[in-house]
Amino acid sequence: MSLKLYLHPLASYCWKVLLALYENATPFESVLIDLGDPAMRAEFAKLWPFAKFPVLRDEARDETVPESTIIIEYLAEHYPGRVELIPQDRDAARNVRFCDRFFDLYVHTPMQTIVGDRNRPPGSKDPYGVEQARATLRTAYDRIEREMATKRFAASDTFSMADCAAAPALYYANRVLPFGSTLPNTAAYLERLLDRPAFRRVMSEAEPYFAMFPG
Repeated sequence: MSLKLYLHPLASYCWKVLLALYENATPFESVLIDLGDPAMRAEFAKLWPFAKFPVLRDEARDETVPESTIIIEYLAEHYPGRVELIPQDRDAARNVRFCDRFFDLYVHTPMQTIVGDRNRPPGSKDPYGVEQARATLRTAYDRIEREMATKRFAASDTFSMADCAAAPALYYANRVLPFGSTLPNTAAYLERLLDRPAFRRVMSEAEPYFAMFPG
């Protein structure tokens, strides 16, 4: 098989790429990486020295592609499917890329800051950093709530790369800073994402690992 995706099923940025692959039924091989295993980590670092996933390896084109957004861009270019994750229209594509960056930077990153702090040992917690992250999430939630009052998906009424970014970011953010019924448009949007077969498949594959999630 040409494509190999190096991942962990619980990792939110891996979900982002898995959604892109599953939405288009793109054939690939999953390679599960346990960063806690020194030998596995060292072997993975030969592929990508930073040892961060996801990483896509395309044997047919002899390409190694790290970083979730870049992987989805690569898939859209070389392995397009029925779901156009990045529109051909340049203005629409720019908007999709903006929404992708918005969810990565203002939802995904602060969510991971909060989760990461839970994993810190006693005496090394960062309450100030966590409160900053919560404030960023609240600001992001307000914007999402306004935007989703008139849109079905993140960038438009069509599923795109932006929604691949939004789905894991919002799912995990809702676990660390719940929005529940207080943000009905945001909650309804997350439900639409959760209802997609691709997301249900991602969740099913992650389920055996959910006990590892802190909190």
